[in-house]
Amino acid sequence: MNIDKYAVIGNPIAHSKSPHIHAAFARQCQHVLSYRTLLAPLDSFEATVRQFIEEGGRGASVTLPFKIKAYDLCDTVTSRARAAAAVNTLHFENKKIAGDNTDGIGLVTDIVHNANIAIKDKRILLLGSGGAARGVIMPLLECDPYAFVIASRNGEKAQMLLEYFEPFGHWYTRLSCAAFSEIQGQFDVIINATSASIAGQRPLIPDSIYKPTSLAYDMMYADQPSLFMQHAAQHGAQTRDGWGMLVEQAAEAFSVWRGIKPDTSSSLVRLK
Repeated sequence: MNIDKYAVIGNPIAHSKSPHIHAAFARQCQHVLSYRTLLAPLDSFEATVRQFIEEGGRGASVTLPFKIKAYDLCDTVTSRARAAAAVNTLHFENKKIAGDNTDGIGLVTDIVHNANIAIKDKRILLLGSGGAARGVIMPLLECDPYAFVIASRNGEKAQMLLEYFEPFGHWYTRLSCAAFSEIQGQFDVIINATSASIAGQRPLIPDSIYKPTSLAYDMMYADQPSLFMQHAAQHGAQTRDGWGMLVEQAAEAFSVWRGIKPDTSSSLVRLK
């Protein structure tokens, strides 16, 4: 029997829990498939994808640092992927590559529905300007925040990202950008979309951004709180890592591939 093949592609990738999540979704939906991790050399992402297609791959998740490269590789993309100019979900059909981005809906669902924290009329700070950040900007803006600041280490990449989103409607007036050291004011939701946590580091941002009702959200996940989360907690913020986002975006990707949306409630409990 031919089994549909899927994978998550990244570098590093051994830590990924995505295979466990998709295996749980497949059991729940009574679908027969395989899903594995696939390490792509930093200079060979396209070759890795095309080899996987030749091996019979039907689709793939894409994680750091390849989401922008994945966008460039696609023959067609969805509107949400086009807005982000980044792709985290690939679908293969007749040797053609279709791209989607489920990161934003995964993040918003986890914050608003799972954590029960509003984004509407709140001050949002997004740390980072790479593919992970690009994928969540429009879905966050669509929640109607009061203000939205994009920050990067030196501010230049944040400015470029700000200019990229200028044509996307009235939300642009709520957007601003800053270097990490120049961030001013306090925020209701602070989202770490950098790769600092993977490297055991944290973004060097002012301590003054936190208040007791702030949510410090790290899009990375691990067995222990990241340095970003630890630092935020020391300054009075509540914290949450990206496990729920991972589960929710995976459910959306599963729907793209298989035409059915899994129930995520049981998978929000961590898989060991």
